[in-house]
Amino acid sequence: MSDTIFICSKCDAQYPKWSGRCLECGSWGTLEEKLKTKNLKLKAKSEIKAEIGDVVELSRTTNHEPRITKIPTGFLEFDKVLGGGITPGSLILLGGDPGVGKSTLALQIAGGFNGEVLYVSAEESAEQVGGRMERLKDCKIGRLKFLNEDNLETILATIEKEQPALIIIDSIQTIYCEEVDSASGNINQVRACRAKLLEFIKKGKISVILIGHVTKEGELSGPKAMEHLVDAVLYLEGDKYHQYRLLRAAKNRFGPTDEVGILEMAKDGLKAVLNPSKIFLSEVQPKPGSVICPVAEGSQVFLVEVQALVSKTSFGYPKRAAVGFDQKRLELLTTVLTKRANVNLANFDVYLNIAGGLTLKEPALDLAVCASIISAYQDKVFPLESVIFGEVGLGGEVRSVSKTKERVKETLKLGFKKIILPDFAGAVKNVDLMKVKEVKEVVKLLS
Repeated sequence: MSDTIFICSKCDAQYPKWSGRCLECGSWGTLEEKLKTKNLKLKAKSEIKAEIGDVVELSRTTNHEPRITKIPTGFLEFDKVLGGGITPGSLILLGGDPGVGKSTLALQIAGGFNGEVLYVSAEESAEQVGGRMERLKDCKIGRLKFLNEDNLETILATIEKEQPALIIIDSIQTIYCEEVDSASGNINQVRACRAKLLEFIKKGKISVILIGHVTKEGELSGPKAMEHLVDAVLYLEGDKYHQYRLLRAAKNRFGPTDEVGILEMAKDGLKAVLNPSKIFLSEVQPKPGSVICPVAEGSQVFLVEVQALVSKTSFGYPKRAAVGFDQKRLELLTTVLTKRANVNLANFDVYLNIAGGLTLKEPALDLAVCASIISAYQDKVFPLESVIFGEVGLGGEVRSVSKTKERVKETLKLGFKKIILPDFAGAVKNVDLMKVKEVKEVVKLLS
């Protein structure tokens, strides 16, 4: 029997022989040859010889041991998403599409960090990084050191000599380890570099921010195994042709994952958006297909414009396209409208857009999406000074969503007079609350 086996680098499926395509995940060219691991027999209790570990009762230490102190970076939105700042000895993975502003965000963090920072980059020179730092506002270059290197062993030796408090590696896909016989960026190289970095920084309580590339599917290349061995995974989302970005935490061992930072890309770097509702609604015009929806992202609630366009199908199969919204969810909602609300969209193309370049996955957008499609289909303007939100089920029912009170409060703050929402226990002054139970009630509203 052969001592080798072929493993898919994307889904870890195993095969006895090589093939061009993985039969499990359907990826091409991902099978790699590896040696088989021998099955080890479990030893009997009498054969186990090792030192006994120290077991600690958490009930005795929780009230007495000092909590982990986090170091603020000076970038308030970044600190908020991480839960107060960077934890010493943590490994943070920052991902995002090319050109979205990952390196800019990393440099702003380095410029405001209270401690020595080592910026490692194999892609840029010291002159390039220094020139970018000069363009960024409120960034101090004094305590920032730069290393242009792609060899992991050299990087670790430099870290041991310099002893910085924070290390930024831009990016992990450009670093290679001499112990692994493959090119940089390979899955084995990425795993080996991450493992050695993690082992090294945990001993010295040094924090590391790794900038990672994103695949065309929108996931961090690595693949998903890369996210399991780090302490925090942050995504910087947004269209590079728009100025607004969302910073999300997909994983955080030292804080919450429900916080979102809303940023704006300017000439002098990324800035926090203090009042996102006014910005996203600054260019709203009363037209068919335009609907306002209060969205909850983390602890923030802001209003966005949902735009829809419905046109006669030119070909045999109607098209469904969405920007900033899940296309499969759009197909589901159009089917619900056809079946449950008698809005016949079988011969119409439906296009949907979330204004401002945002990508949102909030269930509360469902009712606003349905309302915008109905408004565009009937070519009627949605009632002025009105907002709408709620989740839509397959039966056409409208379901309640979280943070209803916060959404109503934000709506009142901006002067809207009517709120269309699911069942809500309570009354609000100076606003007309219209509670809907079925999506077909929205059709009657526009009739």
